[in-house]
Amino acid sequence: MQISANQLANHLQRGLKSLYTVHGDEPLLAQEALDAIRAVARTQGYTERTSHTVSGAHFDWSEVLAAGGSLSLFADKQILEIRIPSGKPGKDGSAALQQLAQSAQGNDSTLTLVMLPRLDKMTKTGAWFAALESYGVTLQVDPVERAALPQWIAQRLSAQGQRVQAGEDGQRTLQFFADRVEGNLLAAHQEVQKLALLFPATGPEGGVLTLEQVESAVANVARYDVFKLSEAILAGQSLRVQRMLDGLQAEGEAEVLVHYTVAEDIRALKRVKDAMAQGRPLPMALREQRVWGNKERLFERVLPRLSDAAIAELLQSAHVVDGIVKGLKQPDWPHNGWQALHRLALQLTALCANTAPTSAGPATPRPAMAPAYGRR
Repeated sequence: MQISANQLANHLQRGLKSLYTVHGDEPLLAQEALDAIRAVARTQGYTERTSHTVSGAHFDWSEVLAAGGSLSLFADKQILEIRIPSGKPGKDGSAALQQLAQSAQGNDSTLTLVMLPRLDKMTKTGAWFAALESYGVTLQVDPVERAALPQWIAQRLSAQGQRVQAGEDGQRTLQFFADRVEGNLLAAHQEVQKLALLFPATGPEGGVLTLEQVESAVANVARYDVFKLSEAILAGQSLRVQRMLDGLQAEGEAEVLVHYTVAEDIRALKRVKDAMAQGRPLPMALREQRVWGNKERLFERVLPRLSDAAIAELLQSAHVVDGIVKGLKQPDWPHNGWQALHRLALQLTALCANTAPTSAGPATPRPAMAPAYGRR
């Protein structure tokens, strides 16, 4: 049985199962889900806990199977935890997990928790994962997307008796908060907790937070990756793109990797556009180019706005910046690799935002900026 993180609380109220699998790449939400399951288990007498971390291809699964089939000398009920950081249990692990899943049926003495990272589609079709899903409960923990982050922050504040001001001022406060913690949910949680200490709900403001209070208290703990940068560019979010590029530079990300990501999006747009010109429907062209998920929706919105001439100019710009980040100088372009990346990214961003004509045209060079903080 599959459930979402939002359904877990209601599920646990209806009764605890004997097998849970939590998988995903958001550590905070995964940990909170596991803590919620353990808390209910403790109230039902599961007082002993053993943990096994699967490391390497030669991990001894017999220990895990023995733990799952034995009762503790000191407690009637136990929690058996199995961590598989790689997400790949191997041949022996696959057989062991299937055996554990089957034995979990009707087993009220052992609660088995399996912890996995984010899994790809092929892994989820494996026999071992199918067994976990069939005989137990699987819970996929997804990251909080940037668009949903302000609401997530508001819910966390509400849980500790706080809220932002009503109306536009409050929305601006939440957006500022989200900008400071984007990509770092654990730090976002810690910053929310900090606000409870600095401005308690019992204070003179009654738990209402102003923008000034949040600005003074919330540290800049945002973390960015090039894949989210790609989505921001295709969504036409120019301010966010500039902020992410500055953050990636400060974090020491390789210029070549950032350029590859942006250039690959441009090449993918070109390939899909060419396929459509040959008569393929857009959904088919996107599948053939392996464009799916959030990026698929962004491509569907952006492609009608891009002319062949605009894509050709973007490809030429990407070619120029490829040389710059590798040390070559180009006329009419910044010599600094990061400034050139800013210009290329904003050139594509402007087209995706529909704030420029369908011909890409020359982009205005971004002025040189001193990094707000040094590279790591």
